[in-house]
Amino acid sequence: MIRRLQLAWPSGVHDGKAGAIDRPLRILAVSDQTDEGLNLEVNRAALGRIDAVIGAGDLEPEYLALLADAFRAPLLYVLGNHDRGQGWQGASERHLPEPMADARVERLNGVDVFALSWPGKRTGRPERDEWAAWRQVLRFGLHHSSTRPLIVVSHVPPEGAGDDPTDPYHRGFSAYRWLARRAKPELWLHGHTTVATQAGPMVSLGTTRLLNVTGAVLIELDSRPGASSTAAA
Repeated sequence: MIRRLQLAWPSGVHDGKAGAIDRPLRILAVSDQTDEGLNLEVNRAALGRIDAVIGAGDLEPEYLALLADAFRAPLLYVLGNHDRGQGWQGASERHLPEPMADARVERLNGVDVFALSWPGKRTGRPERDEWAAWRQVLRFGLHHSSTRPLIVVSHVPPEGAGDDPTDPYHRGFSAYRWLARRAKPELWLHGHTTVATQAGPMVSLGTTRLLNVTGAVLIELDSRPGASSTAAA
């Protein structure tokens, strides 16, 4: 069963055409593990309208394309450490959009989305590179000056917030922790670490809520008066 999360959002969302919309913005966030239930049309129909699919890495391009096409929703995604090699050769030619550019901000229904793919080189063995992560986040000031609420999408979580400190390869990046403290995003979506290693799927770092979206999570951002937040379940 897909986890669901509702968040009271601090400012209005819109559809890009008719201005503000009087309903939550519904995002299907996925990462690392294919949710086999989403291969069935009856299960997708039960989820209802999806405004965007967001991928946090380590999923096959065919699966991402299936979700975007089936829900007729825009696809925004970052690359994980396993998103390389033969499966990704010519992926854009198979009707998959390019991944979000590193450290760039994209606009989604009035919400800014900031992307952090697995840092470092895109070929060969995916080495863990803390310096490459710092190069990513230091570009933030060059590309983001808005005061709108921000969502960060990364494959790897910040150090000490949703990571696995007992496993050097699955430890979060200190650069990302610095970014969370500086930018104070409302929401940070990530994968890379298993939910089983965490006390829960959501943790806080200052005012930022970090959510491990391994598998699939339906997120509703609700900016209507009186909206409340519920934990992922």
